[in-house]
Amino acid sequence: MKSSFRVAIVQEGPVYLDLKASMEKMTGIILDAATEETDLIVFGETWLTGYPAWLDHCNGYAIWDHEPTKAVYSRMYQNSITVPGPETETLCKLAKEHNMVIVSGANEVVKKGPGNRTIYNSMIIINEKGDLANHRRKLMPTYTEKLLYGMGDGSGLEAVDTEIGRIGGLICWEHWMPLARQAMHDSGEHIHIALWPRVHDMLQIASRAYAFEGRCYVIAVGQMMYGKDFPPELDLPEHITNHPGGVILNGGSAIIGPDGQYMMEPQYDLDGTFYCDMDDMDRIFKEGMTLDVSGHYQRPDVFDFKIRKR
Repeated sequence: MKSSFRVAIVQEGPVYLDLKASMEKMTGIILDAATEETDLIVFGETWLTGYPAWLDHCNGYAIWDHEPTKAVYSRMYQNSITVPGPETETLCKLAKEHNMVIVSGANEVVKKGPGNRTIYNSMIIINEKGDLANHRRKLMPTYTEKLLYGMGDGSGLEAVDTEIGRIGGLICWEHWMPLARQAMHDSGEHIHIALWPRVHDMLQIASRAYAFEGRCYVIAVGQMMYGKDFPPELDLPEHITNHPGGVILNGGSAIIGPDGQYMMEPQYDLDGTFYCDMDDMDRIFKEGMTLDVSGHYQRPDVFDFKIRKR
């Protein structure tokens, strides 16, 4: 584990539902971050190729056999990544070339064999050697997300070793799943990546509570999205059609120390990449003196916890 390193949080959004253009944008952002001597760069939930925030705004999309929704789903499917695949291969090369850990959310599909049309809300961690160190899928799509996403499994529900420390992550409302949190704590995270569409007040609470509970650093990542990004096939409400430049997702990215206090305050309504130097990794051990939910503050003689990873 390095005693200090530089983090880059990417808060701007992708080119919505356009995988080729989003990969070009992502590559440019990574190259820019490399000039800033970045050790870890993080992109938000389903950054490739966009979070379906229209689920919270549009009308009629859940009607049975609704042609506009089916058209959007088709575009979403065709602009999702496979893991492994050409996009992860590109990112692995960039990570190795620039000695950088890359973490990103993605819409993922499995294009092996006929008949598989499921999309997953996924997360990948690529280490500085260019290895795909971790790949996992969101365990339970949240509320209306169930219309679009399949359920993930226990594989990948663990932290992985990198040059800068053990890195793990959860996606959005997985942070409200106590056993998912415990699984990650037990895997020995030093740095936890919390992927969100936007990090509003309650999600700031979840992120800070996770850092305090796990005695680890939490990098909470939101992103920006505008009305103009919404799929035109859908029945858009007036507040979207009349104000295409209006903010839909407003970021809120932050970095939290193992005592639950902010190291980087939430950044709202700002496009761009935010940098933060992490220079006191010993704090995870210092704070562990009073609380260690996987060690001296755990009671394995009372509680028995298992994870099915297959």
